[in-house]
Amino acid sequence: MDASIVGIDVSKDRLDVAVRPSGESFVIARTGAGIEDLAERLQKIAPRIVAIEATGGFETVVAAGLASAELPVIVVNPAQVRAFAQALGKRAKTDPIDAAVIAHFAEATKAVPRPLPDEMTRLLADLIARRRQIVEMMAAEGQRARRVTDQRLKKSIVRLRKALEKELAELDGEIDDHVRGSPVWVEKEDLLASVPGVGPVVARTLIAELPELGSLDRRKVAALVGLAPWTRQSGKWRGKSFIGGGRKTVRNALFMAAMVAARHNQVLKRFRDKMVAAGKPKRLALIAVARKLLTILNAIVRDRRRWQPETA
Repeated sequence: MDASIVGIDVSKDRLDVAVRPSGESFVIARTGAGIEDLAERLQKIAPRIVAIEATGGFETVVAAGLASAELPVIVVNPAQVRAFAQALGKRAKTDPIDAAVIAHFAEATKAVPRPLPDEMTRLLADLIARRRQIVEMMAAEGQRARRVTDQRLKKSIVRLRKALEKELAELDGEIDDHVRGSPVWVEKEDLLASVPGVGPVVARTLIAELPELGSLDRRKVAALVGLAPWTRQSGKWRGKSFIGGGRKTVRNALFMAAMVAARHNQVLKRFRDKMVAAGKPKRLALIAVARKLLTILNAIVRDRRRWQPETA
């Protein structure tokens, strides 16, 4: 008999569960007791994989609870599941994903469970995410300041920006304390930041949100981040190559580092200039720099060796 595949659709108050190939489905409350009951029920099934849709953070407690019960858990990207459902003609673009579709996706893609981040890594990821939100709010207030003319509104914006700057400084302190509390992270940050163009914010984003760095080959890690190009193709027709999917926050951090590296990292600057001189569009050259930078960082963490430009 084939091993069971479980799909779980997470909402604020409930968990919709579907099992393949038996077709069994049931609903459980998204509470501590409900998650414990679900873990016990799934342990009896002994599934090959338990796929949970990422749902704005609601899935975190569920995934952690099931993983602690030694169940093979994977958190799946809802955009990928929705695209899979559309390919099957089962869902309109705006229709919700259900547990049966999630289970079918995990079965069809032969999903493999990955270790979930530990509590310290999750906390660092949350701190990094909050820092990103504060920076975005500061940028939004800066844009408003350039548009408004009323002095009272300008003063309001100044007060809010000062409060956000204070909050940002406190968050940076917390992130620094958090990283310095882990010798492993201190070493990894030092390795990553040895590459010209990679600062503390980028290094810590990679530590928190790309823990697989150094454990995968360059193609797999590029695909995980969404920097692996894919081409639209139908029969003999081939369209343009695109990047996308993967971990957007990591990809954005790498783009920021790539822009700095393309100016100040002599190895990557030569790489970028060579592409532009060959007629490649500047945006395409930047994507290539980001991908090469990721490959370099992956090798540095894997080999535990600081940046050496002569071998890059």
